[in-house]
Amino acid sequence: MTRVFAIFLSLLALMAGPSTAQQTQTNQEEVVWVQIEAHPSLPTAQHSVQINGGELADVNGFLLGGSWYGILLGPYLRSDAEQVLRVYRAEGKIPRDSYIVRSSTLGRQYWPMDADVLNRGALAPPLAPAPTPTAPDATVAAAPQPADETPSQARTRERRLTAQERRDLQIALQWAGFYSAAIDGAFGPGTRRSMSAWQSANGFDQTGILTTKQRQTLLDQYNAPLISSAGMQRITEPRAGIEVQIPTALVNFSRYEPPFAHFEASEASGVRVLLISQAGDQATLFGLYDIMQTLEIVPVDGPRSRANDRFTHEGRNARIVSHTEATLLNGEIRGFTLIWPNCDEERRQRVLAAMQESFRRVPGVLDPAAGAEHRQDIDLVSGLRIRRPKMSRSGFFVDAVGTVVTTSAVVETCSRITIDNDYDARVLAEDRALGVAVFRPVIAMAPISVAGVARP
Repeated sequence: MTRVFAIFLSLLALMAGPSTAQQTQTNQEEVVWVQIEAHPSLPTAQHSVQINGGELADVNGFLLGGSWYGILLGPYLRSDAEQVLRVYRAEGKIPRDSYIVRSSTLGRQYWPMDADVLNRGALAPPLAPAPTPTAPDATVAAAPQPADETPSQARTRERRLTAQERRDLQIALQWAGFYSAAIDGAFGPGTRRSMSAWQSANGFDQTGILTTKQRQTLLDQYNAPLISSAGMQRITEPRAGIEVQIPTALVNFSRYEPPFAHFEASEASGVRVLLISQAGDQATLFGLYDIMQTLEIVPVDGPRSRANDRFTHEGRNARIVSHTEATLLNGEIRGFTLIWPNCDEERRQRVLAAMQESFRRVPGVLDPAAGAEHRQDIDLVSGLRIRRPKMSRSGFFVDAVGTVVTTSAVVETCSRITIDNDYDARVLAEDRALGVAVFRPVIAMAPISVAGVARP
């Protein structure tokens, strides 16, 4: 009898094991949210969140950072959130670019007022739609999704990825919460495990090798927040001959002032976009390169690069980060400038990458007479304000490489000194008693004339 009782206890222990393990796994499952909208204006967000609250369950509003206001559903366990995402997308109740976010990304709650939703447990998700009724005793089998590639085909096409494309996939897997190792573009065991886990979470076979379709799905998920908050959309500007993705939620078309098509900030985003379009040759390109450096939208601190057929400017100060690039091809110069507030660097880099990747030339170049109705101010170039120096003083060239003698007051008050606005210079000597300073350009100049020294 004792023996039978011991066997019975063992059976109970074996039966309880899986249930306990399953409960522990459920308790440890991450609590997340489904973000469906984001707005840069609080009144707009408050109006939209109330409309959504009348149509959907579990609607909340949170500050997202960077003065953005999100509208989210939840909180749910991750598996439940994935079901909500699938069901509501299929029913057309939420945008296709809705996505899952963690509680750690959310700030202060603005709707409902005085709520403390972040500190409550996960909610039961809305029920999925009832299955379609079938005839009695009918056998119903779910048709599997057809495989877009075999593992062998997927691996072959994976080998063609560039190093940057491989790193981009690791970044997307990291963002999705499946990868935590180095972003090195090497698909080792850690990356393979993260791919397998992502495939499982998204209803794909767990092969550890992403097919072309799966890679695109992963990148679409990664880019969904960008599309939602910045409104990245491909536009075609026929007068400028440019097709490109721009953040349409943050900028609106304003005017043409050649060689630019201006897109100004919407509401208080602080973002601006210029599309560059101009007929010309290498001299025109180089002239544009020089002119851009005189504008307020291109801060002086940042890398510069110029080749025979292209250039890039990047500048950064306490207020903005500016990136400009332009290319000469077949007698036409095309490019763009992205001006972004000096904050939210991750989103700026993703917007910039999307613009660079999507930029295409189409027939047409901006007419030099376009926008002639806009009155030009003496301090403006094509509607853009020229950067004015803090102090301007005259001097004398004293040798053939461009060394200048001028007043020492320049040294006392200026952190950056240029000669003729374009040539950076450094101090060679200074005598404050005499009030004289000597500068030499970093890059040698060729002065038209040189001052001589009068001998007694």
